[in-house]
Amino acid sequence: MTDLLTRLRHQGWRLTSQRRAVAEVLAGEHVHLTADEVHARAVRVLPEISRATVYNTLGELVALGEVREVSLEGRAKRYDPNSDVDHHHLVCTSCGLILDVPVADGAIGGLPTGARHGFEVDHVEVTYRGTCPGCAARPT
Repeated sequence: MTDLLTRLRHQGWRLTSQRRAVAEVLAGEHVHLTADEVHARAVRVLPEISRATVYNTLGELVALGEVREVSLEGRAKRYDPNSDVDHHHLVCTSCGLILDVPVADGAIGGLPTGARHGFEVDHVEVTYRGTCPGCAARPT
């Protein structure tokens, strides 16, 4: 059983075979799949699962707060099951690889109180961009 499945069971979420297939596909660290990738993998586990069911299940998981939607400019939305752990993202600007990066001390990203304009900051999303080792090693 994955952490996501455990969290869903604790919430009392009814785990149909379709929901279980989606949750199992999202298991692991550094998982940032598009809805189409989730569907393609879920079909291997449950051949009859429809694209609509995958999209609906992902929407429910996001609404429950158990999966984060990660939006990057010019790319399809990705789904991150590690919503229970604060983290940022490291993105390769060449191939689009996304990795989770632990949050350093000061989860509000070092934003000085004077620069907050009166906001009470409760969530921070930081995206670090660069070139992954695989892309950096390719000849240009």
